[in-house]
Amino acid sequence: MLLFRSEQHVDRWCQQWNRPRGATMTLNQGWRLAREWYNDRLSAEWRPKTEAEARAALTRIGLVGEFWRLNG
Repeated sequence: MLLFRSEQHVDRWCQQWNRPRGATMTLNQGWRLAREWYNDRLSAEWRPKTEAEARAALTRIGLVGEFWRLNG
């Protein structure tokens, strides 16, 4: 994960290093994703998310589009 100041900074970095532009998320979305994904990880009842649960979590956070699409 790389942190950038702006969308323009992302574009400059990709051009400078000749890398394709991937998906971006805000810091708030990153924090929400971490909480959503790991909030119960240490619980004895923890189980991996189903594909449907994972898709719903990404959608709630606003992470949509081809990059965030899960298999299936």
